[in-house]
Amino acid sequence: MQLTITNLRKTYANGVRALDDLNLDIKSGMFGLLGPNGAGKSSLMRTLATLQLPDEGEIDFDGIDVRRQPLEMRKVLGYLPQEFGVYPRVSAEELLDYFAVLKGITGKAARRQRIAEVLALVNLYDDRHKHVHSYSGGMKQRFGIAQLLLGNPRLIIVDEPTAGLDPAERHRFLNVLREIASSNIILFSTHLVDDIQDLCNDMAIMNGGRILKQATPAQAIRELEGKIWTANAPRGQAEEALPTGLRPLSMRYNTDQSLQLRVWAGQRPAAAFELAAPTLEDVYFHTLQNATL
Repeated sequence: MQLTITNLRKTYANGVRALDDLNLDIKSGMFGLLGPNGAGKSSLMRTLATLQLPDEGEIDFDGIDVRRQPLEMRKVLGYLPQEFGVYPRVSAEELLDYFAVLKGITGKAARRQRIAEVLALVNLYDDRHKHVHSYSGGMKQRFGIAQLLLGNPRLIIVDEPTAGLDPAERHRFLNVLREIASSNIILFSTHLVDDIQDLCNDMAIMNGGRILKQATPAQAIRELEGKIWTANAPRGQAEEALPTGLRPLSMRYNTDQSLQLRVWAGQRPAAAFELAAPTLEDVYFHTLQNATL
């Protein structure tokens, strides 16, 4: 199973170039698309979900020409946007029954069985009689996964699904995605580095409508070994602690209110700096920083 995106371009009427000659190859499993807000992630997701047409470029999913065969693509697609509405005063079971009819599952017994399966998979079976609008944010996201699984999709697109979830709900939701990732392509868009590190076997970093880097998380981290350095600086004196021309990848406060600086350098930048183990967050900031040089 493979999704291939070639030279994809999209410019909106206001002049914003959301997709700028974008190229990407994605295989089975969980693929993370990481980038800041405004990077073009949602524009890419909407294009892949056939909700908008690109200006130029090609998208192929297992022999389906997505631009020219959108209906064929929709038959094998599951899409969970950042936000979705639900009917008030309707239970999860009732709403899934409605969706199952729309997806062509006409037999009542077949619908009942499939609904029970997907509710069990997303850990909502015991809450099936509750109204969906009363669900917590994480439960609604898991319900969103349940409804898209009704049609046994081969490509699942999930756009910023953990934004706003508390840690426990985030953990439950990510476990659901892990359960279904082995037999599908799941394209997972986020601006949270931890989501990618915890979940994805392959990833890409995106900004300005372009793919800046594609690698496995482990490979991307290995590439920075021996090149990440840290030093502490008194509060308000970060610039004085940095050698001329060196920009920090990140800065954070220590418990004593001093600043911990993390930088990329091919060798020790100054005596105060110590070698540190690289993280995926370092990869992310280094990739974005290099793209702006």
